[in-house]
Amino acid sequence: MDDIKDAVSRLPESPGVYRFYSAEDVLIYVGKAKSIKKRVSSYFSKSTGVNRKTLRLVSEIRRIDYTVSNSEFDALLLENNFIKQNQPKYNILLKDDKTFPYICVLKERYPRIIYTRKYLPEQGEYFGPYSSVVAMKNVLELVRKLYTIRTCSLLLSEQNVAQKKFKVCLEFHIGNCKGPCEGLQAEEAYMEEISQARYILKGNLSIVYNHLNDQMKGFATNLEFERAQAIKEKLDTLERFQSKSLVVNRDVTDIDVFTITSIEAYAYVNYLQIIEGSIVFSKTVELKKKLDEPDEELLSLAVAELREQTNSKNEVILSNVDITVLEDGVENVVPKIGDKKKLIFLSLKNALELKKEKEIFREGKKTKQQEVLMILQKDMKLPTLPKVIECFDNSNLGGTSPVASMVRFVDGKSERKGYRHFNIKTVEGPDDFASMKEIVGRRYKRILEEGQPLPDLIIVDGGKGQLSSACEALKELNIYGKVPIAGIAKRLEEIYYPEDPFPLLISKKSPGLLLLQQIRDEAHRFAITFHRLKRSKKHFSSALEGIEGIGHKTAEKLLKHFKSVKKIKEASLEEIAAIIGQKKAEAMKR
Repeated sequence: MDDIKDAVSRLPESPGVYRFYSAEDVLIYVGKAKSIKKRVSSYFSKSTGVNRKTLRLVSEIRRIDYTVSNSEFDALLLENNFIKQNQPKYNILLKDDKTFPYICVLKERYPRIIYTRKYLPEQGEYFGPYSSVVAMKNVLELVRKLYTIRTCSLLLSEQNVAQKKFKVCLEFHIGNCKGPCEGLQAEEAYMEEISQARYILKGNLSIVYNHLNDQMKGFATNLEFERAQAIKEKLDTLERFQSKSLVVNRDVTDIDVFTITSIEAYAYVNYLQIIEGSIVFSKTVELKKKLDEPDEELLSLAVAELREQTNSKNEVILSNVDITVLEDGVENVVPKIGDKKKLIFLSLKNALELKKEKEIFREGKKTKQQEVLMILQKDMKLPTLPKVIECFDNSNLGGTSPVASMVRFVDGKSERKGYRHFNIKTVEGPDDFASMKEIVGRRYKRILEEGQPLPDLIIVDGGKGQLSSACEALKELNIYGKVPIAGIAKRLEEIYYPEDPFPLLISKKSPGLLLLQQIRDEAHRFAITFHRLKRSKKHFSSALEGIEGIGHKTAEKLLKHFKSVKKIKEASLEEIAAIIGQKKAEAMKR
């Protein structure tokens, strides 16, 4: 910790990003600050009023790194990039598993306008993303009704068109294309239509409306009434589209609206992008809190991420709480009355809808799991609800490489970070009973030493013999009777209790028994996997030791470095030589 404090004292006062690393040199947290030194110092100077998650974070810090930036907003963007690339375990997670569609004007002669879910900037100019496929298709349909944009994928190079390589298709004959493939439409005229289409894709409908209106009046003045009527029909199409999408006062133009609502573990942010009085984009995201971050900090992160996704250039952001970090030239307003306040209500309504949906989903899952645990409690006549269940299993083959496993289930779901492997240390040969006593004793001796709570139920994979051995271990630790323990025999799925000569038979259809079987099978799978790995390593180590010049220590060194037998086999001569030397490496590769 002294090394950490020395590192903190050398940090700069500049704005930027700081990064915390664990003992394994894994990035566990990224933060931004106006002053890196002051912000990082605060983690180590406060001893009261700090939540448990932050205290745990601080206890894991072993190294600090930082990157200086020009401003706090630049630091926010940099922080966002680090989080997306590394997903540190103590950082906010912006949960969004959807891939939204884009409209793209391709970079080609006589450009096509397509929709895609892949964002490849080198391919063309992108518009969006769109929050719904229907909305995106409506915009694309509008563009194709107003303009004659080609839909074919022909390579319309000057040479190909001059050599008459292509013939016009049905789209030309029904009036949806003017035949650039045969040189029937000049490139300049085609690009003028693309230019107008871009205004629609950007949401600038008024520019398109004025352009078409001027065209219509020009044709009417020249007594070209049929052409004027065709333009009028386009204007009507544009007005119908605009009337469907217009939900905002026309005076409220070119703004972004962000609102946030949060609960203990999650926050929900809605974003509305408004161009010329129309909502052109709407999206609601869920953020998973890690360190009880305030709404202002969460919203600042979401604003930067969502505006980057939509490439928003709007210079005004409306929100229901203050945004602490803003891009230069962007204004934040928290409206109190009027149409802008109504927009806040609309956005917040969307955020609350996602919050409600997620809470119902989580509550539904929780309720179902609670019901199963209540059934199990009733079936096994347990004194309390078995929220935490730990199950033990042994694995050996002919007495070789004996191992054991323990799996942990919390609220009816596996908690993988609570799983444990055991190498049997005090037992020689295939003695399941003695092995069970050893691992149960080791597990709960450590639990008691660390002051951790005992589980609500202990399950042993096996019958009376394994159960008796486990009970002996609990008696030696003076915790026998403090926590329910039972054995589950595979043949008839019988449940055995200590000191009870008759097994308990639970209905094969009981959800409680199905949960016990799932837990037992998971413990067995976990033990078998570890046993196979250990046997494989032992076999490979023995095979290595058969090579002249390769001993036990050399084999262990290789396994320690490469982590698995497979990786050793795949390693090159140079990689192996770097660990054990050239001669031994050559001997292995013969």
